[in-house]
Order: sequence, then C-alpha cells, then structure tokens
Amino acid sequence: MSVSYSIVLPAYNEESHLPGTLASVHAAMKMVPEPGEIIVVDNNSSDRTAEVARANGARVVFEPINQISRARNAGAAAAQGAWLVFLDADTLLPSGLLVRAIENLREGKIAGGGSLMEMDVPLAPRLQRIVDLWSWAGRRYQWAAGSFVYCTKEGFDAVGGFSLKVYAAEEIFFSIAYKKWARRRGRTFRIIESPRVVTSARKMLWYSPAQLIGLFLMMTLCPISVRSKRLCAFWYRRPKPTT
Repeated sequence: MSVSYSIVLPAYNEESHLPGTLASVHAAMKMVPEPGEIIVVDNNSSDRTAEVARANGARVVFEPINQISRARNAGAAAAQGAWLVFLDADTLLPSGLLVRAIENLREGKIAGGGSLMEMDVPLAPRLQRIVDLWSWAGRRYQWAAGSFVYCTKEGFDAVGGFSLKVYAAEEIFFSIAYKKWARRRGRTFRIIESPRVVTSARKMLWYSPAQLIGLFLMMTLCPISVRSKRLCAFWYRRPKPTT
C-alpha cells in the first residue's frame, strides 16, 4: 500500500522513550485520513532501540554516523511519502498537531513548518523562561524546533535536507533554507501554535541554568560553534548515572 506521509524519528539509545512516543504517533495517525508510515532511524545505538522500534510498529533504518542531521536525512531518503514529519524520539505527538500539519500540506498554500513546544513536566520559572524565549524566537522568525518539523519531500530534497556541516541547530538552518524555497513558489512556512508538541525536559534537568544560558550565548554570539561536535556535546552526551 502506498503512503502519503512519512514520520521520521532519529533515535540514539532511546529504548526507554520509544514505546510512549510511538504509541502517541499511532494514535495521531488514526486521526489522519491518508495512510502514513513510521520510520525510526537507529543512529548507531548501543541499546535495544532498533528492536523496540520494530516491536512498536516502526520500520527501522540504520545510520552509522552519530549526527542528528545524518539521522534525519537517512530517514527522509528511505521515506515513501510525499510529505515528511520529523519527530524526536523523546517527544509525544498530539493527535491534533499531526492533523493540522497534514491539513496544511494537503491544502498546498503552506509548504511546511514546525510547532511551538511544551515540556512533559513542570519547570522551575528560570527554566521555563528559556523555553518561553525559544517560543518567542519560533514565532518571531518562524523557526521550527527540531522536536517537530513538517515539510514536503520535494522541498526537502530541493534544499538538500538538514545540513551535514552542523551538529546542532540544524532545524534553524533548514527553516531558513526551506522558507526561501517556499517563498519562490508563492507558499509559506507556518509554525503551529496550538496544539503544541510535548517534548522531554530531561536535558534541561541534566544541566544547570548557567550551563544552558552559556550554551544559548555560545550559539548566538558564535554560530560557527555548531560545526563542532565537541562544543555541541549537549545534544550527544548524557550524564553518567550517579548510582
């Protein structure tokens, strides 16, 4: 059976989060009339990510080089749908959000976009301000957060997918390039404000507010830093268990 859209989840050692994420995806897909598929990109995991993904109804693609952009692009290359949705493996997909995204793509005037996000647990005010800052930037500049991006396969291929030159903020570079592609065709790039994608707050809880602010300043004042995997370790390393 042919599919109209493909949901791509890059995953590195996500065996614990995938069952909940994929359950939310299956529930959301039931609300969309067109047939779709789920692709989990095993980004060289050392746990049971691939096995868990298959057991929960996903097709698995393997990407040996541990880089978020490469994982997203590998999933897109394997996708059979004309529309693409990228979702993080630690993120819950509200049914209404997928419906809105597919409606936008179906109607044709909107070529793609993203979603505002909320965390899966309440945050301390100082941490919530960081999330609010990103929401402001997403609205102001129409930048998609990496936890949820939707687009056409045609446009994705035309802009070359996610940049392999960077190890973080690839969704911002993609948003900028894709908006230009859409504008040339008289179409827009739309950030969906409600419902919001629900993503894990774990990284914000792993690091101190000072570290998070330092990371934000590094990326703002020295954008070239995202070309260094070492400087982007926030996205690739996890703190060792204390027990």
